[in-house]
Amino acid sequence: MATALVIENDPTDDLRRLGEWLTEGGLELRVLRPHAGDALPADLDGYAALVVLGGDQQAYPLADDSPGAPWFPALEGLLRKAVRHRVPTLAICLGAQLLATAHAGRVERSPSGPEIGPTVVGRRDAAETDPLFRYVPLMPDVLQWHADEITELPHGATLLAASTRYPHQAFRLGDRAWGLQFHIECDTAMIAEWSHDSATLAELGYDPELVVAACDRAMADVEEAWQPFAIRFAALALGELGDDSPRRSLPLLGA
Repeated sequence: MATALVIENDPTDDLRRLGEWLTEGGLELRVLRPHAGDALPADLDGYAALVVLGGDQQAYPLADDSPGAPWFPALEGLLRKAVRHRVPTLAICLGAQLLATAHAGRVERSPSGPEIGPTVVGRRDAAETDPLFRYVPLMPDVLQWHADEITELPHGATLLAASTRYPHQAFRLGDRAWGLQFHIECDTAMIAEWSHDSATLAELGYDPELVVAACDRAMADVEEAWQPFAIRFAALALGELGDDSPRRSLPLLGA
């Protein structure tokens, strides 16, 4: 069985439903938790795919110019190697931001303010030829929980989904690496944990119970849109998905 390497950046954002879908698609999952002291590998030899999850950290340097987490430089190196060597990659929220910064994109505190709760994003025309996004609905349901955003995509990236306030909701680098600003992995329990004593919700004046209830009502619609997406990603990693999308040449940053 092929194995996907999963990087969990934050103990409150694990694989949840995405893990079930990828396993259903035939992948074995090896989860590394650098927040708990797990060391990242130097390369992706032996792995069929890379999955990078979200977290409460920031993808850009802190005020003292140190990385948002000690392992982020090594993780960005892995993301560059994944794109260079065409290892199927799925990066979610913070993971997508790190995929962008690893390839000279820009991530900043969003000038539009935090985005939290269930919403929809709009699929772009380029999604029609994307091996995963071509089957995603035109306006798929997603779950949002971020205060930072990708304000500049890496050179050569293909924008696949957007929204009015946050234009870079999903993108592809090369032909096998996808970044999603939104969340598809969450279940209601995860949202409830995030909502408990959330300073961001308090700042926005949102009632945590109403946020959890709204997300809970959207769970079935999120699954309908993104479970097939995850299954197709697993099929790509297993070599079972025909790849007739055009390849894009990218500048190769330092591995």
